[in-house]
Amino acid sequence: MLWAEGLLLSFSSVFVLLLLVTRSPQLSSLLSGGLYLLLVLFRFEPVPVSRVQHVLKPRGQVSAIAHRGGAHDAPENTLAAIRLAAQNGAAAVELDLEFTKDGVPILMHDDTVERTTDGSGKLRDLTFDEVRKLNPAANHRLRDQFRGEKVPTLREAVEECLHHNLNIYFDVKGHAAQAAAALRQLYIDFPRLYNCSVVCSFEPSVIYKMRQADINVVTALTHRPWSLSHLGDGTPRFDSIWKHYFYVSMDVLLDWGLHHILWNLCGVSAFLMQKNFISKDYVEKWNNRGVEVVAWTVNSAAEKLHSEHVLHSNFITDSLVEDCDPHY
Repeated sequence: MLWAEGLLLSFSSVFVLLLLVTRSPQLSSLLSGGLYLLLVLFRFEPVPVSRVQHVLKPRGQVSAIAHRGGAHDAPENTLAAIRLAAQNGAAAVELDLEFTKDGVPILMHDDTVERTTDGSGKLRDLTFDEVRKLNPAANHRLRDQFRGEKVPTLREAVEECLHHNLNIYFDVKGHAAQAAAALRQLYIDFPRLYNCSVVCSFEPSVIYKMRQADINVVTALTHRPWSLSHLGDGTPRFDSIWKHYFYVSMDVLLDWGLHHILWNLCGVSAFLMQKNFISKDYVEKWNNRGVEVVAWTVNSAAEKLHSEHVLHSNFITDSLVEDCDPHY
C-alpha cells in the first residue's frame, strides 16, 4: 500500500485549501492530483523492517541512546563521551555532523565553537587544523576529568563506536549534499554501518538527499513542534510580533507536512519526536505505519521507565547514570 492511514484526509485537506485559494474545483482537483502523482513518482520505499529492527532495537528491546554521546556525563561529541556511553550501558550514541571551512566532517552540534570549546568563531571560517587545536571539554562541568580531548572527525567517531559495538544516530544539521556524500563514503568504507546506524535530521531535504545517495541507509526525521518560532526552552525566537506569527504559521505547515506527506516521501523508518509531544496513542499511530518513534531528550528515571514500559520506545538521553537538565 502506497500510503498508510490518513491519505484520504491529507489530500482532502490539500484540496479544500486549494479550493479556498483558487475558488476553482477543477483547478484544485488538478493540483491535488498532480501533487499525488509527484509523490508516487519520487517517493522512496522504506528499508525492510527486519533490518530496521536490527538497527533500532539491536538487543530486541527498548534502547537508551546517549545524546551527543552523553552530554551530561562527558564533553559532548567527543571520543571520551562515546567510550563512557559504552561503559555506562548505552545501546547507541547520537552524534552531530558538521563541517569545517576546508570541508572536513567533524562532530559538533553548533555552527559556532563558543559554547563547547575555548575558541570562538563560525565553523565555516575555521579550518580543521584550527578546530583541532580547540578544547571541546573547556566548558563542560567535568572539564578537569577530560584533559587532552580533541574535536574528532566523523571517521574517528565511527571507528570508536564500531570498536565498542555501539549503534549510531547520525544527526545531520544541514549541508544536505555535502553530508550525503560524506556519509555515503563512510557506508562504503564501513559496510557494518548498514546494520547499526541511522541518519536523522530536522531537515527533510537532508533525508531525501541521503536516500538519493544510498537507498539502503536507514533514515529518520527529527521534529519538535514550534521549532521555527521558539527555542528549545520555549522562548520565542523573534521579538517582532509579525515575524513571530509568520513562523508560527510555518510551524503549523511543517508539522502537518511531516506527519502527513514528508515522512512517506522520504521513506523514513523512524520519527524522532520531542518527549513532551509523545503519548501511547501517538506511538501506536506511527507503529501502524511501520515507523518507530524515538523520544528525546529523556533525562529523568521516571521518564525513562515511561518510555520503556508504557511507550515501548527508544529514548535519547543526556545521561546514562543520573537525572539531569536537558542540553539544548
